[in-house]
Amino acid sequence: MPHAYQPPQRRSRLTRRGRLVLLFATLLGIGAAVLVPLLPRTEAPEKPRQLLIPEGWRAPQVYAAIDRELKLPAGTTASSVATAGLALPPEAKGNPEGYLFPATYPVTSKSTPAGLLATMVRTANQKLATKAVADGGRAHGMTPYQTATLASIIEAEADNPADMGKVARVVHNRLAKSMPLQMDSTLNYALNRTTVDTKLSDTRIDHPFNTYERQGLPPTPIDSPGLQAMAAAVAPSPGDWLFFVTVKPGDTRFSAGYEEHKKHVAEFNRLRAAATGTAAATPPGTSARAQAGPPPRAATPAARPK
Repeated sequence: MPHAYQPPQRRSRLTRRGRLVLLFATLLGIGAAVLVPLLPRTEAPEKPRQLLIPEGWRAPQVYAAIDRELKLPAGTTASSVATAGLALPPEAKGNPEGYLFPATYPVTSKSTPAGLLATMVRTANQKLATKAVADGGRAHGMTPYQTATLASIIEAEADNPADMGKVARVVHNRLAKSMPLQMDSTLNYALNRTTVDTKLSDTRIDHPFNTYERQGLPPTPIDSPGLQAMAAAVAPSPGDWLFFVTVKPGDTRFSAGYEEHKKHVAEFNRLRAAATGTAAATPPGTSARAQAGPPPRAATPAARPK
C-alpha cells in the first residue's frame, strides 16, 4: 500500500543571536576557567600623591619641592620655567614668583614640572580674579600683579593671619605718604636669606628690593602669598599706623608715631636680651626686627626716621 504523501519537513536554522547564545553556553559548559584569561584585566587607578606648597615659600623652594616629589635632578623644574608657557601677566616678565599659589596639589606618575607649575599659576590667576580681590585691587588703583606683590610682603611680615590687615594698612599708609616701606622681608629676599636681624649696612645696599632706599613696592613679589594675604592687601584694617614690630610671638605692636615705635623696639630688645642672657640684644648697627621702621644706628635701639 503506498504511503500517504507527506510534505518534506524544513530543517530549523539558528539565527545569528541564537548561534551566539549556543556558543557561549558551550563555552560555559566546558569550563569557566577558559574564559577568565580572555577577559580584559582592570587595573586599579593610581592613587595621587599630595604635594604641599605652604604660604610664604619663594619660587626656588617650590622648584626644589617639585624636583624631590618627582624624583628629578635638582634644577630640573627651575630649568623648565622658560619653556612651560605659564600664563603670567606681562609685568612678571616670565618670572613666576608670587604666582605659584600655595595649596596641596595631586601628583601622579604622569605629572611633569611644567604641568604642576602651570596649575599653580592658573590657580593664582583664579584667586586674584575673584570679585573681592579684583574689585578691592582696582579700588586701590592696583593691578593684579601689584596686588600679588603687596600680598607677598604681608605674607612675609605678618606674625599671624590676624595681623595681616594691620600690616597691609601700614603698607598702604606709607605708600600714600610717599614713605619708603623699609621692610626687612624685601632685604632678605634681595640677599637670599631669612633672618630677624638687619644690619645697617644691609639697608644701604644698591638693590631693587631695598625698600629702605627705594620708594614704592618692590619690582616683583617676594614669595607665594595665600588667599588671606591677598584679601588683606585689598581690604586693609582701618588705622593710621606707620610702624610695627613683633615684640614676641603673637604680640605685634603697631604705632602711628615713631616715638611710640621706639618704645616697642626697646621692649623687643629687652625681652630678647633676657632670653639670650646677653647684655645687649643686638650688636651695634643691627636692627631688632623693627618692621616698617628705620634700623637703629650705632648702639642705640632706634633712630630718627629718614
